[in-house]
Amino acid sequence: MIDIKTFTFNPFQEMGSIIWDETLEGVLIDPGCYDEGDFSKIENLVSEKHIKLVGIWLTHGHFDHIYGVKKLSSKYGLPVYMHPDDKIMVEKSSLFATAFSLNTPDSSFETKDIHDGDVLSFGNTLFSVIGTPGHTAGSVCFYDEKDKVLFTGDTLFAGSIGRTDLPGGDYDKLIVSVMDKIMGLDGDVAVIPGHGPSTDIGYERTHNPFLEPFNEPDDNYEFDPEN
Repeated sequence: MIDIKTFTFNPFQEMGSIIWDETLEGVLIDPGCYDEGDFSKIENLVSEKHIKLVGIWLTHGHFDHIYGVKKLSSKYGLPVYMHPDDKIMVEKSSLFATAFSLNTPDSSFETKDIHDGDVLSFGNTLFSVIGTPGHTAGSVCFYDEKDKVLFTGDTLFAGSIGRTDLPGGDYDKLIVSVMDKIMGLDGDVAVIPGHGPSTDIGYERTHNPFLEPFNEPDDNYEFDPEN
């Protein structure tokens, strides 16, 4: 059984998470920490819960998702996992940040390659890597089948999908990724996106306007916004 704590980071309101299980091993997903207040959220929880961090997992390489990677990977001695097709996004992160008049993230960190079908782990917990190119060429989702949790980064949001008008984006690939790789999961799989509120697969499959005309009503499904 995993515990999840999600925080809102940086001016883009990026959602980064700490997940851990009963062994107290855990990982960071998309730690977009922008300032000391953001970093303290991570550090305080790790200290309070006695979490032993063992890695950083990146859903993609956009600057707002990597702001805290260098500092946190150095502080806790953590390997960083990312799809290799997004290395160019990390390398060009200063250009993106400058375009939005924001601080440049420290991109001087090494990454370990992950690909569709890989399995990542911490403690007693396994996550599958699901390749979902479209928002960026190397976008991935992290899926815990046992606990029915899916971290979608900027591939799928509550009521929306990731933008594809930035360099490396491809609308057709994004739609194929969502429909072929994500929408077939069980309806009660919780979705934790990279921005905005959480949702679940069943609700997005039947209500997400960006997936029309693909979505179809499910008479046996009832969305509970409190869970």
